[in-house]
Amino acid sequence: MSTPVPTPYAESRPLPPYRALFAVDAKDFTGLPAVQHGPVSQLIPELVDQALERAGLHELRDSKRFPANTGDGVVFGFDPALLPFVLWPFLGLLDDILGTYNRQCVGPRIRLRASVHVGPLPDADSPGDGNGTARNDTHRLLDSRPVKAILAAASEEVTHLVAVISQRVYEDAVLGAYTGLHPDRCVEVPATVEGKNFSQRAWLYVPSPSGNLVQAGMQPREESAAQADSSADQRQDPGKGPSTHYSGNTQRVGEGAAVMGNVGRDITYTGGATSYRGTNQHWGGGDNVAGDKRVGGAGDDQ
Repeated sequence: MSTPVPTPYAESRPLPPYRALFAVDAKDFTGLPAVQHGPVSQLIPELVDQALERAGLHELRDSKRFPANTGDGVVFGFDPALLPFVLWPFLGLLDDILGTYNRQCVGPRIRLRASVHVGPLPDADSPGDGNGTARNDTHRLLDSRPVKAILAAASEEVTHLVAVISQRVYEDAVLGAYTGLHPDRCVEVPATVEGKNFSQRAWLYVPSPSGNLVQAGMQPREESAAQADSSADQRQDPGKGPSTHYSGNTQRVGEGAAVMGNVGRDITYTGGATSYRGTNQHWGGGDNVAGDKRVGGAGDDQ
């Protein structure tokens, strides 16, 4: 007999336990020859387990909740108390292990996107365990435009992992200072997924950023005059959106983020305006900045 589907808001019921979630998938997996799909699918969880072992997370490795191999990656739940250790040092160690593998491998490189989230999920050793909004959002974060754009733009020789951290995890573990991952290592992004009704605030963490990613977050000195002109233009024409112009490897951005370096194809994503005071970089509507920056309407300082 099938389990009856509950009627929303008809009555109160116990909230499922909170579970942390970790998911990864491999860049360009579907582009691999079919003969490599099976071996790579088996290799990814092995590399993840190696990183868990090196991080001292033996209990997590052996007690994953509702684990699943997605073909091009893995997803599993775990005790939220371990979230600080997954953020640091596990993610950095996973990046190290991927780098070591990629330098020595004779087959395809394994470069991963990762997402970390937390929320209430059924976990009662039943067939439906792990299914819920938190699980869906974990996969949406993994597929979000900023994560894909940054991994595509980064050097495959240096950047092997890009992680996206949900706002809830960031507030509880990072801003709460329970983890060794400093907030200044994180970049705020508007996480959206093409073709999906999904938009959340999230945070990128790149353990080994390549030079072109660093360049993308820096404003050349000669931009000061151009930025002043742009501010004057916006005061005269409030409808004119922000614009960033770089010399050399030139990209012109009206809305979204500019990624500079050797990129094989155009990378574009848009999002709402964001602001921040500190050393973090924010990706959203407008240009990429480090330090104090506000993007606003006519008459606002920039």
